[in-house]
Amino acid sequence: MDKINQTFLLEFLLLGLSGYPKIEIAYYVLILIMYLVILIGNSVLIIASISDSHLHTLMYFFLGNLSFLDICYTSSSVPSTLVSLISKKRNISFSGCAVQMFLGFAMGSTECLLLGMMAFDRYVAICNPLRYPVIMSKVVYVLMASVSWLSGGINSIVQTSLAMRLPFCKNNVINHFTCEILAVLKLACADISLNIITMTISNVAFLVLPLLIIFFSYMFILYTILRMNSATGRRKAFSTCSAHLAVVIIFYGTILFMYAKPKSQELPGENNLQTSDKLISLFYGVVTPMINPMIYSLRNKDVKAAVKYLLNQKPIQ
Repeated sequence: MDKINQTFLLEFLLLGLSGYPKIEIAYYVLILIMYLVILIGNSVLIIASISDSHLHTLMYFFLGNLSFLDICYTSSSVPSTLVSLISKKRNISFSGCAVQMFLGFAMGSTECLLLGMMAFDRYVAICNPLRYPVIMSKVVYVLMASVSWLSGGINSIVQTSLAMRLPFCKNNVINHFTCEILAVLKLACADISLNIITMTISNVAFLVLPLLIIFFSYMFILYTILRMNSATGRRKAFSTCSAHLAVVIIFYGTILFMYAKPKSQELPGENNLQTSDKLISLFYGVVTPMINPMIYSLRNKDVKAAVKYLLNQKPIQ
């Protein structure tokens, strides 16, 4: 009975920026503004892609998926972060932590696959334009999106269930803004070898493989563009890829910095995430979903025209 009492937790405590009380108010205002921009920007992009028939193409179908994914990802963690900053209520229930971890991991895994599939779409469109309607048919791209969402969900179920079944020995203080899986695993007082193995396999499947697809897709795209005789054609091809490439660099750059950091950079015996790690995690969790719709809309005439038309529509009297 004593062992059960020591290992079963009812809630966790999220420290966040508790060590920096002077900047919590400013931080609250900043996060609130960013979250509102995320909701408005991504919602407008989704509505525009649905309502405008010119945007009923594969690229905008994937953009709609990414926008919906960003809304779900931020909504799983940002509201609780805002509450903890303004009310000092930093506790989260065990089940709430599991749900937050599942949603965060599922959305991140799904986005990796979607970005890889979007790169493959650009490769087919530029390198094999005549076969594009056959290769990327509606059945194919709906299947691609479905596999991305399903795979991300299954991966998250495995990782979350393995993490939350560990004993924590009454150590319930998570030095993070959210129930991030690596921060939670540091609290476990049992062997986490199985977790490390499954996360390594997951990283290969959801990080490395999509990144290889993106890399080789853009190598072939670059080769095709450089062989084009028309300067206008080269500019158009570069323009169609630049937005996606910018999002890929920001997304993968942040993840690799977070999870591929050499262990020697961490102080020996330290069990807490450094403040810089928290802020980088924030960048990945809030800033990236905020700038995604800006990158795609500012560089795309079709999206800007659809949004402008949507905003200028008069309500029915």
